[in-house]
Amino acid sequence: MKIKKRIVKTAVICCAVSALAAGGTMAYLTDYDKTVNEFTVGKVDIELQEPNWKPEDNTKLEPSQQIRKDPQVKNTGVNDAFVYLEVSIPTAAVITADAAGNRIDKKNTELFTFTKKADWTQIEAKSSGQNKIYTFAYNKILKSGQTSTTLFDTVTFANIIEGQFDTRQFAIPVRAYAIQSVNTGGDAGTVAQQAAVAYQKYVQQNNGQPGGVTK
Repeated sequence: MKIKKRIVKTAVICCAVSALAAGGTMAYLTDYDKTVNEFTVGKVDIELQEPNWKPEDNTKLEPSQQIRKDPQVKNTGVNDAFVYLEVSIPTAAVITADAAGNRIDKKNTELFTFTKKADWTQIEAKSSGQNKIYTFAYNKILKSGQTSTTLFDTVTFANIIEGQFDTRQFAIPVRAYAIQSVNTGGDAGTVAQQAAVAYQKYVQQNNGQPGGVTK
């Protein structure tokens, strides 16, 4: 009888040990975490400035008069951008004189001239009605908060023979455009070349819309 009791006790102990061992193999070290990526849509926004333009100084134009006019662009948006300036110069059939005073017969003439700065590249020139329209791209990507250099600082009225435009008013419309620099101009060539590519996309994107380029 004593021998049987020992066998029973031994068997019970072995079963208990086996149960503990089985339970241990089913426990895993686990953890859990997650991440949420938030994206903010950017914004392209610009401001056209002419800090030295004073309209009150230009109410009595004279032939060959130099006028202070200095268009520049400030990037007031979030995204870096290619920026452009479009200048519309009025034209007319007029009699002019050269620097030596020699008379030049009547012909279609741009009534104002200017000299662009080196930081800008002309990418387009076209005629629209009685105006000659020039478009220039800035040679640098304009970062948020930055302001471009001026396209020019002055314009010069043509040396017209007096009596042809008495009391007539003229305007030189200037428009500024911008397009994000990422994924628009390709990755080859200079900034000005990339800006020219992006400009064509801007033209197509805004065709017939407010902010479209002058036709």
